[in-house]
Amino acid sequence: MSLDLAAIYRDLHANPELSFEEHRTAGIVAETLGALGLEVTTGIGGTGVTGVLANGAGPTVMLRADMDGLPVLEATGLLYASTARGVDPDGNDVPVMHACGHDVHVTCLLGAAERLVADRSGWSGTLVVLFQPAEEQGGGAEAMVADGLYDRVPTPDVVLGQHVAPLPAGFVGLRPGPAMAAADSLSVLVHGTGGHGSRPEATVDPVLLAASMTVRLQGIVAREVAATDSAVVTVGQLHTGTKNNIIPAEAKLGLSVRTFNESVREKVLAAIERIAKGEAAASGAPREPELVFEERFPLTVNEPAASERTAVALRGALGEQRVFDPGVVSGSEDVGVLATAAGAPLVYWLLGGFDPARFDLVAFAAGRLPDDLPSNHSPYFAPAIDPTLDVGVAALVAAAREWLEDASA
Repeated sequence: MSLDLAAIYRDLHANPELSFEEHRTAGIVAETLGALGLEVTTGIGGTGVTGVLANGAGPTVMLRADMDGLPVLEATGLLYASTARGVDPDGNDVPVMHACGHDVHVTCLLGAAERLVADRSGWSGTLVVLFQPAEEQGGGAEAMVADGLYDRVPTPDVVLGQHVAPLPAGFVGLRPGPAMAAADSLSVLVHGTGGHGSRPEATVDPVLLAASMTVRLQGIVAREVAATDSAVVTVGQLHTGTKNNIIPAEAKLGLSVRTFNESVREKVLAAIERIAKGEAAASGAPREPELVFEERFPLTVNEPAASERTAVALRGALGEQRVFDPGVVSGSEDVGVLATAAGAPLVYWLLGGFDPARFDLVAFAAGRLPDDLPSNHSPYFAPAIDPTLDVGVAALVAAAREWLEDASA
């Protein structure tokens, strides 16, 4: 068979699915892998799919792609733009879009599987392709591992993968060591005493409490994290109240925390708890706030020696100047869970996905991106099909072949 990758990509882009709801996508993946001759397992961790090709003695190499979309209303204007809707974990009807490029990841991995199957006389070992649910929630990789992933497929000697990013197509960014931030998502419910807006003295106003807490939280990074360290604390949600003249009884904040080492993470999370409790006490709250931890992404760490070995292969496939170190990325991933559970090194790189004509390559080399370039999670995020898919396939194939044994040797 010969896969029409552009058609697959357009179809996936037009039909995104939310985390742990990737039933249609998983079906397409399973059918395609089966037609290619791989041994297919479905339903791992909910909707996860794996394909295995045992091809003689040698290492076991895992290639991973994530499948889920985001609750974003697409505004790209593409002919294949998504109009899909879904139900989020809170029961809300929401628009759904592949605003983070997971449709690119799935398509490229299917293309890489096809190419490696066609070239199996040239390599020896075992290929495992893994299509993961729910990366956006940070729980998909963990769900697959907890569901007996490595009882169902061979344990890999290396885990490889890529993430499309607002970089010029044809380029890949690979950072040895800590590469992507750890992320913690949590909610803080603060309690007050509600009442009439005309008599604030008879209440404990959770709106003022939440506002004071929001401002105070910004001091954690500014005044408690060393200049040589990095962290981000974002209050992304603040929900309270129903009417202008009613002081509500509670307010809820939603926080996102990004850190790059465990000691800073612990310090930041402890400071959030301290500030939440301190502001509640200062406001005379009737009881302490409730902190609930939700999503958790571990630090993504590329094993240095494995990264250098893979980078050599990528340079050979794409060109010496097209593989670069992008620096530490403040976005987060859960792919490292798969490698940690296997006791294997991880190598995870960024795949350029946008028209190189949009970039001043001199400015790009100096670390400057176009101001109007949509980032991941934007409603305007629209990777270029050509040459992104071809380069993504080539990168995965080159990386896998580097780790599989050369049958001609």
